[in-house]
Amino acid sequence: MKVKEGFVLGEVGGQNVVIPVGAASNTFNGMIKLNETGTFLWNQLQKEITEEELVQALAEKYNVDASQATQDVQSFIEILKKPGVIE
Repeated sequence: MKVKEGFVLGEVGGQNVVIPVGAASNTFNGMIKLNETGTFLWNQLQKEITEEELVQALAEKYNVDASQATQDVQSFIEILKKPGVIE
């Protein structure tokens, strides 16, 4: 999976947010606010990556167990799938 073309990470009011640009703004009108962990995962999703690789990267970066990393990654993926931000 990876981020679809037309979605970029920006900063608004000191917060990291995902915003649509170009044609993507026709189907998604809004933004998704990201915390530090979300920003890390977003950056990982700039290239094709599996859910398992995301879990491993998150667990290593933040020194959390695989169970917690799996829950966090699954929640994040669901947030991005609903508006069609990842493919």
